[in-house]
Parts: sequence; C-alpha cells; structure tokens
Amino acid sequence: MYSWRTAKRIIEIDAPIVMGILNLTPDSFSDGGSYGSVEAALYRVEEMISEGASIIDIGGESTRPGSKRITVEEEIARVVPVVRALAKRFDIPLSVDTSKAAVAQVAFDAGAEIINDISGLRWDPGLAELAARTGSGLVLMHSLGEFETLHSQPPVEDVVVEVMNGLRCSVKQALERGVSPDQLAMDIGIGFGKSPEQNLELIAKIDRLVNNFDGYPLLIGASRKSFIGKLLSENDPKKRVVGSIAVATIAAMNGAMILRVHDVKQTIDALKVVNAVKTFL
Repeated sequence: MYSWRTAKRIIEIDAPIVMGILNLTPDSFSDGGSYGSVEAALYRVEEMISEGASIIDIGGESTRPGSKRITVEEEIARVVPVVRALAKRFDIPLSVDTSKAAVAQVAFDAGAEIINDISGLRWDPGLAELAARTGSGLVLMHSLGEFETLHSQPPVEDVVVEVMNGLRCSVKQALERGVSPDQLAMDIGIGFGKSPEQNLELIAKIDRLVNNFDGYPLLIGASRKSFIGKLLSENDPKKRVVGSIAVATIAAMNGAMILRVHDVKQTIDALKVVNAVKTFL
C-alpha cells in the first residue's frame, strides 16, 4: 500500500492505477494536435475517467525525438486554460507534465496538484521548492542529457545501476529542498536515453527497481513508444496498443503501481486480470 500525497488529497494505491495521458501539443509522436481545444480536452478527459483513469497527466511541450523547446508563455497558454476547465468540472487529480517551475506554478494556481518532471530536477530545481511549498505530488523521472539531446545519448554500460543512481540523486535533491517523502513517485524513464534493449531490460527488472526505492510508488510510461514499434515492425504509434498493454501487464505484475498510458480502457481491462492473478501469489 502506498499513500501518495498531492496538493489536494492522499491517493491510496494498493493495486496498480492508470494515469491517462492528455497531450495538448500539436507535435506529440502519438496524438499530437488531437486535443488542441478546451472542448476536445474536456471530452477526452471525461472519456478517460469513465474508462477508469485515476489521474490525468496534462502536457503542453512535446518531448518526442527532434522536438524543440517552447517558451514558458507558450506552454502556459496551452496548458492552463485546460487545467482550469478540468479542475472546475472533474474531481480527479491533475498532473502537469512540465520541467519548468514557472509553468507548474501557474498550473497549480489553476487547479493542478501533481508535477511530472522528466528531468528529475536536473533542469529546474525550483520545481522541488514549489512542491515543498504547495505540498504537491512530484514525479521524478530518470533521463540523461539536455532537452535537445534526450533521445541521442549513448547507451550507458549498466542501465539499471544508472537509473537507480540517477533517481537517488533526484530524491536527495528533492528532500534537501523540503519535499516530504510521501510526495514522491519514481519514473524509470523508458525511452529517454536508453536503447531498445535497455528499455526491455528495465522492464524485465522492475522488481529490482521497486525494491531499491521501497516506499515510493514506481511509475512506468512506455505507452506506444518506439521500442515497441521496433519489436512489432509498426511505424504507426496508434497501432502499438497490444504491445503497450503487454508492457503494462508485465510492469504491473512486477511491482509498478502507476501506469501512464494513452489507451486507458484496454489497460484497465488488463489490470483486472493482473490483479485477479496476483491474489494467488
């Protein structure tokens, strides 16, 4: 059982839960441009909630290979109107997927309660100070390099050791800035600076990672990613659903507690089977 504290509530996690992805970018690798209006975003979130999502993760800046950084002002313009509208209509934890403290602050003022930082505080330590001040949930993801080089890093020799060491540094930085341990969740950063083989190795060894971060819920975000496409010989991300569900199932069986996904209903259905099987373990 994990009790993950956010700015508005405590999320009790005694079985794997789903974080539904809401991309507000025109250029995301899988669904860029699909939810560019507040109305479209509201409709999609209502759909994900009805399918069983426990958290909605809202992103305004694409991190696909080849993407370019956008300004704080542009990211705020994409994210904040949607966060405000969602917070007024739905009582569900809203996560803002950003590595900029200035964006997170305005999103929190609009109703967000979790920060999802792909840099693990490497780019903007002010995110930890914001989390400490607001009591927000904070997802720390392992990644290497700067924004423009996230997907072009040479593979490290031992990816499991690298991820554990990197996350330990992120946790240390967060705690030193006043974040409480119960505000933290870990993300091993599937697809960020790892080779396809290393992504598979991390998924295979999730139980080892869970044991090394006892007390922190582990988040896995592998949905529709390119290593799945490579395995399936499938270039269209929307046709990688079955492979994504396979990864989510393996992750959940081995201790991952938060699954960040595009395909909520299919993942929820798979989790029902996983949870039924785990009662006999």
